[in-house]
Amino acid sequence: MRAWQVTELGEPDRVMRLAEEVAEPVARDGQVLVRVRAAAVNFPDALMVRGHYQVRPPLPFTPGVELCGEIADGPRRGERVLGTAAVPAGAFAEYALMDAAGAFPAPDALDDAEAAALHIAYQTAWFGLHRRAALRPGETLLVHAAAGGVGSAAVQLGKAAGATVIGVVGGPEKAAVARGLGADLVIDRHGEDFVAAVRAATGGRGADVVFDPVGGDAYTGSTKCIAFEGRILVVGFAGGTIPAPGLNHALVKNYAILGLHWGLYNTHDPAAVAHCHRELTALAAKGVVKPLVSARHPMAGAASAVQAVADGTTTGRLAIVP
Repeated sequence: MRAWQVTELGEPDRVMRLAEEVAEPVARDGQVLVRVRAAAVNFPDALMVRGHYQVRPPLPFTPGVELCGEIADGPRRGERVLGTAAVPAGAFAEYALMDAAGAFPAPDALDDAEAAALHIAYQTAWFGLHRRAALRPGETLLVHAAAGGVGSAAVQLGKAAGATVIGVVGGPEKAAVARGLGADLVIDRHGEDFVAAVRAATGGRGADVVFDPVGGDAYTGSTKCIAFEGRILVVGFAGGTIPAPGLNHALVKNYAILGLHWGLYNTHDPAAVAHCHRELTALAAKGVVKPLVSARHPMAGAASAVQAVADGTTTGRLAIVP
């Protein structure tokens, strides 16, 4: 089969190689072989290729952590499923492996590329907003990188939960995307101070929940416009800087700092992951949730797509369609 291979660590557009003759992976107990219909590109793909991710598969490996595919053998043969790939037999290939328990039915309301992009980002946003931050109807949600992969999911799910959503983006193109996703107010951080804008929009009260996949200045600014009893969700550090929070500040202003590592739920509470998938499927059927796939690339475009996500130049999600 054709598959992308990483034989050394580094920048995706330099170290990813498309091989024409790679052995088809063999499913072990508890796994299923899946013909890839579409693979979504995630920031962790870039981190894994660089060797900066918490999961470090042995070289060589096929990257791609998220997909929609068709089960190729066994009692579930022909079933259209989505979920995470079992790297090193990742999703940037014609065939991949998945854990059978984590191969969820793909919603009929979504095409292959949209279904491939539903799992990680939307599960992350759903667990962050509902399980960790307990977002309530009528509250104000501030979403950083609101036009990005996980940020766009948080905007849609925040609106579905009845919140007023403020999106922070970088540039007019991304601002237009965030408005199209349903954000009530969009702030272009290149042109205005988001702290002042959030304070003004909330009458000085601040945001009840902050969804922050960026870190750095985004986190620091959020502590200046968080409401009384507000909750800051630490989702990631796409900006490249891990902040060192002042816990005295959290004490004085009476807000909570909440970490979110969605992947741990697969180990500690897999039933909750399955429940979340049912919730997301229902929202997709209603048209409330629809992953924004900004581009669909052929197999040959995988390395450049991963590099674009690594460089932060994309909006929504990119998909690889073999």
